[in-house]
Amino acid sequence: MTLTSLWIEQRNQLEGKNIWQIMSFAGDGKLRDGNTTSSEFREFLSHIQSGQLKQYLDECLNNKFDDNGYVLQDIVNQIGRRLGFKVTDGRYRGTPGQIGYDGLWEFPDDHTVILEVKTTDTYQINLETIARYRREIIEQNKTSEESSSILIVIGREDRDTSDLEAQIRGSRYAWNIRLISVDALMRLMALKEEVEDPKIIQRISAVLIPREFTKLDEIINIAFATVEDVIEEPPIDQRDETIDEDTNIKVVPVSFHAACIDRIEKFIHKPLVKRSRTTYSTADETIHLTCAVSKTYNMGEQQHYWFAVLPNQKEFLEASQESYVAFGCGSESIIILIPFHEFLPWLDEMGTTENERRFYWHVYIVKANDSLTLYRKKGSSRIQLEKYLLPN
Repeated sequence: MTLTSLWIEQRNQLEGKNIWQIMSFAGDGKLRDGNTTSSEFREFLSHIQSGQLKQYLDECLNNKFDDNGYVLQDIVNQIGRRLGFKVTDGRYRGTPGQIGYDGLWEFPDDHTVILEVKTTDTYQINLETIARYRREIIEQNKTSEESSSILIVIGREDRDTSDLEAQIRGSRYAWNIRLISVDALMRLMALKEEVEDPKIIQRISAVLIPREFTKLDEIINIAFATVEDVIEEPPIDQRDETIDEDTNIKVVPVSFHAACIDRIEKFIHKPLVKRSRTTYSTADETIHLTCAVSKTYNMGEQQHYWFAVLPNQKEFLEASQESYVAFGCGSESIIILIPFHEFLPWLDEMGTTENERRFYWHVYIVKANDSLTLYRKKGSSRIQLEKYLLPN
């Protein structure tokens, strides 16, 4: 049984174990270029949630064990994939005739980054060696001088990195290299998972490309656009506080996306990876899913739930042949899971909100007794949803 199969079918066997214990379940437990252990381990990393990725990263940096530098390299490349880049894994060990980069990241705008991962900043880095990797990749016509750069990722900062920064600035490669800590890279990934606007995600990736920042407008634009997406007034189901219909008391809605995803994973028998605030997919992108949640609004003997569907969510769902919309109603105990190809025609008859800043469709569900009904615009037929209810 592969490591991924074990994670999907017998997760309790791996939960609570540290990264070097998990490694022992893959192949012979030794990471080598092209062996079964490396392929199993990389596939496993693509299936786990970002919180577990962060846990394994911390264990890798704070403990010494066999191949911990190679484990770090694979985790950093997985972060690149979570950031939305096309990633080619590099080699663990240098070999004559093979380019020894740690990874190649291709950005959506076709810019290519040559990755160099270091467990610690204690030792001086040979910039000429990394620059040679870039030249060789350019000579192979995999990229160009103008569309490529180098990114050095530092795992553990055992000393002030100012010496390393000075080394880079004083070299002839200063305009082609960027330096980032793995902690900062992880924070970028976490930020991507909390925003929805694809344009902001593109701006985030732009930070990793060497640029002349004497004029700071571009960095300011990235920061403000990201903040605006996070604090922008959300749809009714996601506002910070609402008024309970029965008690007239302000209520902060609970967030139970993770609990919903846990139930959906068990239902479809596949793990899902968070891609943005509300979008998820399988590691191989064959299944796409959006998950929205709403608190319960009690109105007499009925319970009402409000959700919103955004245009970028629709595009995400359309990008896969198998996709679903999920609505958590009040808690993870009531989840409506609808195949997107059935849900899509319903959008035309749903209410919308549109202004100069945003557009979204309203999804309004009412629960009465054992009936779950989707209400649409006045004059449009209502849709019964019981057949889409996820079984407990």
